[in-house]
Amino acid sequence: MKKLLVAALLFSFSFAVRAQEKPEGLFINSKAYDFKAKDQSGHDVSLKDLRKKGPVVIVFYRGNWCPFCNRELRRFQDSLSLITAKGAQVVAITPEASEGIDSTIAKTGATFPILYDEDMKIANNYHVTFQVDERTIARYKNAGIDLLQTNNQKKQAYLPVPAVYIVNTEGSVVFRFFEQDYKKRVSVKEILANIP
Repeated sequence: MKKLLVAALLFSFSFAVRAQEKPEGLFINSKAYDFKAKDQSGHDVSLKDLRKKGPVVIVFYRGNWCPFCNRELRRFQDSLSLITAKGAQVVAITPEASEGIDSTIAKTGATFPILYDEDMKIANNYHVTFQVDERTIARYKNAGIDLLQTNNQKKQAYLPVPAVYIVNTEGSVVFRFFEQDYKKRVSVKEILANIP
């Protein structure tokens, strides 16, 4: 009986540890999860439909309150004609609800689709979700950013690692930029060099 209890405790502990592991993102040659969500204009956008037109650059960003995210999205917007000239499209994904997306568009001038990732479903399937610790939540709140309210989250605050993927027309990841340090971002030059 004692061995059974110890085994059960070890199993539950290992499950809890795995649940708190840092995200790793999708890797090169992984099959990209085929998402479908509404963009800033209320249109349905799916990866499957985007792939029919060419490669897709998928950008996960934290929110309009993040200056690093805004600079990155502005660079993508400024270079959008170079990206589309290579036959690719850009789509950005955020946990922010529509008010936050509106603010992102105002700050960045983004004309590409920005998708609200309700309940972090897309981010979870791309393995970029992490739980924000209480200290960081309090710091953001002191700065006027209520993550739970901004992201329509109930008990725990979650954000995506700012990751960028290029998915080819077959649905495979051919490029990834995955950096847990939110201050480090991929250059558009590197994206252009990796569009198939």
